[in-house]
Amino acid sequence: MGRFPLVVALVTLLAGCQVASNPVAAPIVSPTPHTPVTNAALQASDVPADLKPCPASGPIATYLTAINTSNPTLAQKLTAQWQALKKSGAQDAAITLFAADAAACGAELAATGTARSAASVVVIFGDEGQADRAWQAGILGFAPPAPGESPPGVTRGTNTGLGVSAWTYYNAPVSLASWRKSVFAALVVVSSLDVTAFKAATAAVDARLN
Repeated sequence: MGRFPLVVALVTLLAGCQVASNPVAAPIVSPTPHTPVTNAALQASDVPADLKPCPASGPIATYLTAINTSNPTLAQKLTAQWQALKKSGAQDAAITLFAADAAACGAELAATGTARSAASVVVIFGDEGQADRAWQAGILGFAPPAPGESPPGVTRGTNTGLGVSAWTYYNAPVSLASWRKSVFAALVVVSSLDVTAFKAATAAVDARLN
């Protein structure tokens, strides 16, 4: 099942040749300038009022420095994952976290299984091809289930409301969305929030990805 078991683990803590005469298709050019990742990621207005911003929220460098103090093991893991994303063409990233209990801010994506929380990861790449390949491989380890697999709780593609390159996972208390749009790859994870709040959060991020 590929890396999908990572999603389950998070829940338990709280997934030809072309004829020479044919014209070569022009590369897809997306709109510019693109939304800065810190602006595209979850904002306080996107989540329930009882969720407060975690101090580590912001550019990925800021997050990694802050989280290293409270959770060095997690910082080391995420640093390695970020380095891998940069090798795949990532230019910048932001992680924003909101929690009803400040203690959750030190957990991976603020998901503890008990505290109400919401987190997002937004990564921008040099082009859409890089973004799609990185999304397929997995953003911070969360890769789409392999083709043909239909794990319980998973919705794929346009039925997610987030486009063709998207998947969502629902299994209380955690809900997760991972998708690629334009030159961005995004991840939203919420814990102990209802489906309405989860969908509102993902829709807010998606609307800012250009």
